[in-house]
Amino acid sequence: MTQPQLEKYLWGAATALRGTIDAGDYKQYIFPLLFFKRICDVYEEEYQTALEESGGDLEYAAFEENHRFQIPEGAQWNDVRETTVNVGMAIQEAMRAVEKANPDTLYGIFGDASWTNKNRLTDEILTNLVEHFSQHKLDLKNVPDDQLGNAYEYLIKEFADDSGHTAAEFYTNRTVVKLMTMIVDPQPGETVYDPTCGSGGLLLNCALHLKEQGKEYRTLKLYGQEINLITSAIARMNMFLHGIEEFQIVRGDTLARPAFLEHDELKKFNVILANPPYSIKAWDQKSFANDPYGRNLLGTPPQGCADYAFQQHIQKSLDENNGRSISLWPHGVLFRDAEAPMRKKMIEQDLVECVIGLGPNLFYNSPMEACLLIAKTNKEDARLGKILFINAVQEVKQSKTMGFLEASHVEKIFRAYENFENQENFAALVSTDDVMANNGNMAINLYVQPQKFNSLETPTFESAFSMWKDSSRKLKLSMDQLFETLDR
Repeated sequence: MTQPQLEKYLWGAATALRGTIDAGDYKQYIFPLLFFKRICDVYEEEYQTALEESGGDLEYAAFEENHRFQIPEGAQWNDVRETTVNVGMAIQEAMRAVEKANPDTLYGIFGDASWTNKNRLTDEILTNLVEHFSQHKLDLKNVPDDQLGNAYEYLIKEFADDSGHTAAEFYTNRTVVKLMTMIVDPQPGETVYDPTCGSGGLLLNCALHLKEQGKEYRTLKLYGQEINLITSAIARMNMFLHGIEEFQIVRGDTLARPAFLEHDELKKFNVILANPPYSIKAWDQKSFANDPYGRNLLGTPPQGCADYAFQQHIQKSLDENNGRSISLWPHGVLFRDAEAPMRKKMIEQDLVECVIGLGPNLFYNSPMEACLLIAKTNKEDARLGKILFINAVQEVKQSKTMGFLEASHVEKIFRAYENFENQENFAALVSTDDVMANNGNMAINLYVQPQKFNSLETPTFESAFSMWKDSSRKLKLSMDQLFETLDR
């Protein structure tokens, strides 16, 4: 299959569920079933290869060493396919058997979907779903890791489009992810961490970034924590389906129970990328005030907004020698009064390297503009005592559902960061002393304004009148089309 054919085939599975469950719940059924089908088909492919190598030795073909994952007898895809009654129970038992047979790699990976709830999913619906996936072999010969991985990312995007309010919980705009990855520039052998990893897009992109450059991506060590069970499972499947082996993704609350510890302290990472949940109010501020891991190094954030709790967790988790982080935030983290003391300490300690303002509508169900906060534990000498402000609010392309960064936008922003110098109407290099003189306010428009029309370019009356008539004509046409649609 071509990439578009594969994507159409996989998305077709969602049509079997339309009208029976909410669109936001598709992912907890489609992703586990797709992953189950994949590993079963690959197991069968590995079995046939071993059979040919051994001259038909059935015992040799079943050796664990010949298989990436173990699929127990009775838990194969065809065992489920042959079931016509209590199909949900058959799927659930097969998935649990596979998890049990692979405790170190697949424990809990299929999530906790209610497969046996016949009020939601009848035997007929599940049979149709299984038959849909049975149309094609999803082994490595027919669908290589790269192709299936790309299709899986396509599904994540489609489910985000379809799921409305839950989209932002597991999906970060991939054009923004690309920019973030280019800026932190992970290298082979480094450790990369995402404390709120969602479906794993930021982590995965670091490996793909190295792969595109022809560098050894398999030595990159990826770590992630995600509070939502199904989302953390989706992230793990995402890694496996892209052929990534060196990763640990753990389910849990990063602020309450950080997963990655060494010698009773937070593990340190070379690179951290994050898109934390914005301004959450339900968190344990009292515990953070006396944090056993010393994460309140800048202070204790207000109860109504945990943004700086996450930012300090990120800072505390960075390697002291070459740690670098990039996090996606609402602009409030740059200027809110309640967080000013913490922000000042961060500036005084010369941790902030760059602040990038992004355009509107880059996130699901939110027209807001966000910003990227880039921090380093050990800045280059030429960047000491300086912060680069980039105003990239106009670098965005709007589509029907949301905005995105085109390749030219990504390149322009990245080059400005690389050059680290003043650029008229786009970037301003400011000393930390000057920022502190502004009471630690890092609001980007204090330091750089986007280009505006020159007063000398004010249109004449004739051209303005012509533009007005043209826009009126377009408005009338648009309204006529709307009324026709409503009539139909």
